[in-house]
Amino acid sequence: MENGTFVGDILILERLNVTSQSFIPAFILLLLIYIFILVSNIGLVVLIFRSKSLQQPMYLLVCNMSINDVLGATVIVPHFLRDLLISDSERYIHYIDCAVQAFCVHLHMVLLTRIRLSRCRSVIFNPFCDNASLFKLSCESILINNIYGLSYTAVVLGLSLGSVTLTYLRIAMVCLSSKNKALNSKALQTCSTHLVVYVILVVSGLLSIILHRFPLLAELRKAASVVGHVVLPALNAVIYGMQNKEVRQRIKTLFHNNKVT
Repeated sequence: MENGTFVGDILILERLNVTSQSFIPAFILLLLIYIFILVSNIGLVVLIFRSKSLQQPMYLLVCNMSINDVLGATVIVPHFLRDLLISDSERYIHYIDCAVQAFCVHLHMVLLTRIRLSRCRSVIFNPFCDNASLFKLSCESILINNIYGLSYTAVVLGLSLGSVTLTYLRIAMVCLSSKNKALNSKALQTCSTHLVVYVILVVSGLLSIILHRFPLLAELRKAASVVGHVVLPALNAVIYGMQNKEVRQRIKTLFHNNKVT
């Protein structure tokens, strides 16, 4: 849709590229993942608040992450599910709703100054609203915004990678100097799973940012977005919650008490 077809505050969302033969399995799979995200993360939050032994800084951090995962998935996944069931002509969103969704996706206050750009387009080249998609609606030059956004991303990513690298190097040095095989095995198991989640987070985030500059790779960008907003919240509940020995023991105790009752 070009400049001449722009109508008021109505925006058209691009759909996921799902064939007519596979949209039902895709819908069911996505719905099951979303239900798992809700049940696992909300259940983890309830368990932490109900158990005094788990009300410690580490578990409160896990609780905060679970709440963030539920909110993040809820902003995105219901839109995916709806778009799989409706026709192209009905896949629209009001501009203010799009801006709110993009704000929730990024949770970054700088977005509030960026959504005021004048608009002359009405197609969101993404299944959901995000910062880069809002940029593309503008009929002004967004070169400064792109330079700032890429520079900010580079700084944040560099600090993140640096801190993670130093942390894991420190853990590796402790493990090498320690002869406790049980401790080393536990550290290796914990760090490897955490590292997998971190790598998925960084790769999916970078792909989403970089591939917005390459329209021909739109499908790969959509896949990266789905991984970042759907797969990660499900993995976080398992890795940071269910894998914890004390959390598992509390869950077993809870189920055992329910059976006895």
